[in-house]
Amino acid sequence: MNILHIDCSPRDESHSRQLSSAVVARLRGKNAGTDVTYRDLGRHPIPHTGTDYAIALSSPATLAEGPRNSAFQLSEQLIREVEAAEVLVIGTPMNNFTVPSVLKAWIDQILRIGRTFSSSSEGKVGLLRDRPVFICVASGGVFAGDRANQPDFLTPYMKVALGCVGLMELYFLPLQATAFLDQEQLATARDSLIAKVDLDEILFNLT
Repeated sequence: MNILHIDCSPRDESHSRQLSSAVVARLRGKNAGTDVTYRDLGRHPIPHTGTDYAIALSSPATLAEGPRNSAFQLSEQLIREVEAAEVLVIGTPMNNFTVPSVLKAWIDQILRIGRTFSSSSEGKVGLLRDRPVFICVASGGVFAGDRANQPDFLTPYMKVALGCVGLMELYFLPLQATAFLDQEQLATARDSLIAKVDLDEILFNLT
C-alpha cells in the first residue's frame, strides 16, 4: 500500500501534524508493506499557479499537449502522486475558517480540466479513481458539533474540491478547541478520533 501524506502547518509540532502522523502510523501498523510519499507544504510550500499555467490552461492547443507542456510539469507531478496512492492523509490547520493558502495552492495544481476532471452540461466529472482520504483538521476553536461557535468553510470546500476530481471517500478528523486543551487531553482526543474510524473495514475494501 502506498500512502500520500501531506502536512500543511508551518509549525514543527503542530496539532494537525501530530494527528496526521498518528493516522499514518496506525495505517502502517495495519499493513507491513506500506510506502509513504510525504509532502510538507507547511515547510516547503509549492508555488501558486502563475501566468504560464493560466495561459496554458486557457488554450485548447496547450491543454491537448498535457504533461508535455512545461507549464503543467508541477501539476503533473502532484497528480501522479495522488494517482499512485491508495490512501491520502492530509494534516491541516483551519486558518480563518478555511484551508491555509499552501493547501489551496496544492488543490489548484491537481484540479486540472481534461486531466483530473471533465466538464459536462451537468457540471464537473471527476476522472481519478476514488480512494480513502483522511483529512486531519486542527482548530483552536470549535467549528463542528453542538458546541460550534464559528463558521466552517473548510469541510464543505474540501468535499467539493476533492469530489470534483473523483475523491469522494473522505474521512474528516476534527481536533477542536486545541487552544483550551492540555497535552493529555489532546492525546486522548487524537486517539478517540482515530478509534472512531474503522481502518480494518477501509483497508479491506481496498483489496
